[in-house]
Amino acid sequence: MPADSAGTRQEPEVLVDTAGLSEAEWLAWRRKGIGGSDAAAILGISPWRTARDLYDDKLGIASAQDDTGNWVALEMGHLLEDLVARIFSQKTGYPIFQIKKMFRSPRHPCMLADVDYFVTLPDGSTAILEIKTTNYNARSHWWDGDAPIVPPYYESQGRHYMAVMDLDRVFFCCLYGNNEDEVEIRDLHRDLAYEQEMIFLEESFWNDHILTHVPPPYTEDGELVLASLQRRFGAGDETLPQQQLGSAETTVLNKYLQYQEQKKALTMRVKEIDRVMKRMQGQIVAGMGACWTAGCQDAEMQYLVSYPAVRRPMIGKDALERLHRDHPEIYEEYVTVSESRRFSVKQIPLPNTQHTAA
Repeated sequence: MPADSAGTRQEPEVLVDTAGLSEAEWLAWRRKGIGGSDAAAILGISPWRTARDLYDDKLGIASAQDDTGNWVALEMGHLLEDLVARIFSQKTGYPIFQIKKMFRSPRHPCMLADVDYFVTLPDGSTAILEIKTTNYNARSHWWDGDAPIVPPYYESQGRHYMAVMDLDRVFFCCLYGNNEDEVEIRDLHRDLAYEQEMIFLEESFWNDHILTHVPPPYTEDGELVLASLQRRFGAGDETLPQQQLGSAETTVLNKYLQYQEQKKALTMRVKEIDRVMKRMQGQIVAGMGACWTAGCQDAEMQYLVSYPAVRRPMIGKDALERLHRDHPEIYEEYVTVSESRRFSVKQIPLPNTQHTAA
């Protein structure tokens, strides 16, 4: 894929040799630009962090590592990197090699690349290899039904590296088990339309936020934003005085309460439907008696009903209190306390105002 009007490739610049860098030094160099694993947050497709998390990390305000809650998995990924690369080479027959350098795009200096491995293809060209590890349950992220895919957040990383290195192909090898057959191998070819949009968003993030020290707004999924804010503020400080919000937040709260009323109405409807369905279940179970399964049919369809007993161990509130009282040492060893914050809104009419019914 030609990189300029002359049809020649643009060799990436070497920003720094990474072979002798400590972790802290490597992170410091990484903050001088946007790396491949940063792309997903900028594109709004990261499952782990927001653009604001990335902003804080680049300016040294707070660290923003992907999936920080599972540091063991991250460490295992680092330890298994060389092994997974060897598995890829054995599975494909392609030679692999490393270049322990951090590269920078000559056309887009804010874009950096620290590539896991490179691949020598049979035609003599070079491709990129990214190593991933996951667990068996997360293997499904590499499939869309029966179609093999690259998870979107990893796709953005691979396409970022192709742009910086000016290479046309990237491979992914993801180990999800404990033997060489439990891997998923994927590859992507260059997509210039995707790349152009990605570069625009990355440069806008760098120029409009990092260089100007203007934090990006929270635009991601609400759960991700709340998790980010939980990491930032923790459980809060009840000794602080009441915070006075501005007009923008007042507008949001008004809309929030409207949605809350809509949700209440829908919830009441769902509860009514649930009550009707429960009565129907009662009619069916009355016909089944003590049987766990039953069946019937009409002119067009056969119906199979299952109603087995489901048993699971649990400990009730009273038993938990007795455990705390009678065996405090066991209670302290096995019982954990989770910490979260509960969001609520209520309206209080201001004095000397009249509210008329709609």
